[in-house]
Amino acid sequence: MKMKVTVALSLLASASAFAPAATSSRSAVATNMAAIDEAFGVSVETGNKCPPLGAKILEDTNPRALKWFQNAEIKHGRVAMIATIGFMVQKFGVHFPLFLGPTGSNVFNPASDAAWYLSKSEGITFSDISTASPLDAVGMVPMAGWVQIFFFAGWFESIAYERQWNQENDVPGDYGYDPLGFTKKAGGLNSDEMKSLRLKEIKNGRVAMMTIAGWVANEAIPGAFPVWHP
Repeated sequence: MKMKVTVALSLLASASAFAPAATSSRSAVATNMAAIDEAFGVSVETGNKCPPLGAKILEDTNPRALKWFQNAEIKHGRVAMIATIGFMVQKFGVHFPLFLGPTGSNVFNPASDAAWYLSKSEGITFSDISTASPLDAVGMVPMAGWVQIFFFAGWFESIAYERQWNQENDVPGDYGYDPLGFTKKAGGLNSDEMKSLRLKEIKNGRVAMMTIAGWVANEAIPGAFPVWHP
């Protein structure tokens, strides 16, 4: 009998020892989720709360990891906005040079008898690319062009990392490039006006990511995007 009592008390003590830790863990998750719901970019579209899938992915993240995800979303959104413009430009047959090119080689006349070369070694002109579909045009870019794009992207990423992480910039997406002087206004990026513009950029980036995904899907599988598109 004494042995049974001793074992029971031991188990009770062990369970009690783990109870505060479990409570503390649940409290930490709740606190973290509250911080995620208050993160910049969470807005009325989702009821001012992080969507369920995002909340599940981010539930165990620390503030530094959350900042990494915010930067990733902003970068992808910016690339997608440029991609949608590039997609439309390709669809409409616009190509370089826009002005002052050889005979016929400008934005208003894709046909050309003396076009600018994208690659003389491979005989590819800008006007050749202007007649191709967006995905075919990507395939026409020479390997040397992709190498240049790769190194330019790497150079930009190294600058972005330095300014966002090594210099401990608190505003996700701020990499020090501000040719129009927005950050020089009163309040900088944390002013009400700039917060509004920053939120609009994030929302437009989200729409652009969905848009370019739909357009590319339709190019690869005609009819996959059942609404009007360029």
